[in-house]
Order: sequence, then structure tokens, then C-alpha cells
Amino acid sequence: SVTAGSIVVPYGHVIGKEKWRGSEIAQRLQGKIRLIFEDGLGLVDFHLSNRTCILYISEADLVAGDEFKRRLVRFRNASSLGGIVIVERTQISDQYFLAVQKLVVLELGMVLLPVANQGEASQLIIRLVSFYVREQSKDHSSNPFLRKQCAQLAEPSVFRTVQQIPGVGKTKALLLLQQFGSIHRICNASVKELELVVGQTVAQQIYTF
Repeated sequence: SVTAGSIVVPYGHVIGKEKWRGSEIAQRLQGKIRLIFEDGLGLVDFHLSNRTCILYISEADLVAGDEFKRRLVRFRNASSLGGIVIVERTQISDQYFLAVQKLVVLELGMVLLPVANQGEASQLIIRLVSFYVREQSKDHSSNPFLRKQCAQLAEPSVFRTVQQIPGVGKTKALLLLQQFGSIHRICNASVKELELVVGQTVAQQIYTF
């Protein structure tokens, strides 16, 4: 399961589950927002911010049975993240919608947003990301260091993102990515694991950051 703080979403980016690479959603998001694909997101399909994520329920999921319900319940029981559930409400899946609404909203206390298809879902994600970027801008506007950091984090390169960690330059960023492979794994690494790559002092800085 994924808990708040275990995923760090770079400013203005969305982190998506690897299975969505090449999907209609991913294709429609290209050029609109910066999308990074990661393995190991567990039950979550997309991370919009460090504390907000999307669980996507397709028409096929609804028709296939109750597995999506178990997934939602597992997420709610195990995660401290704010979950938004996007559900494909189509002619075929409409008969299941009221039951899903009852489970998501009344029983699990999560946000439910119906869409007609993946194209509509991508538009919704773009609007949500714009909202979170605006909110983050307000939080960062009073701090000049964070203002500068945000401007740099908006670069599409994961390599540049890793360099924003205090004490990490180009060389150490390269070493970290070679060793751990992704931002997600760097964020979840222990101090001892980090020490083997960058030494004790920088390892502690990375872990604290």
C-alpha cells in the first residue's frame, strides 16, 4: 500500500502506474501535463500530489465483478492518502453505478467522479492538476527558496528533479538514479542504503528531505 509521504510528486507533474503507458489517457495528457510512469504504486493509478491520488475504475472493472470493491476497501484501510475515485459510467456500466456510489461516498467517504470514457478522464485529471499547482503556488509564494525550487522542478527531466535534493549535484543524481532506478525508490530508501551510494552526510540530507 502507499501512504502519504512515501510518494514525492515533482511540482506540476503526475506520477502514473506503468500499466497506463500507451493508454488513451496517457496520450491525451501528453503535452498538457508532465507525466512520469513508475512501478510499485500498488492500488493507486495516478498521483496528483504528495497527498492526493486517483483510483480508476473502468467499465471492464465494473462488469468483471467485485475485485474493484476489494481494491477500494484495501486502499481506504491501508492508506492515509486522499483518494479520488474516477468511474467510467457508460450505457453498459450504468446499472452498477448506484452501488458503486454508495460504497465510495457513503461507506468509504471518498470522492467519486463519473466520466464517460478515458478522454473525459484525461480532461478531468488536467483540471485537477491545474488546481493543485495553483494551491502549491500559494504555499510556495512566500518562500524564495521554494519558489526557485519549483521553477526548476517544472523541468520534465527526472534527472533534474533529483538534483533539487540538498547536497545532490549532477554526479550524485546520476549515481542515485543508476542505483535505485526511480524517484519513488530513492524516496523509500533507508539511510544505510543511501550511504552506500553518496556517503553518510548526503545520505542523511536526502533522507531528511
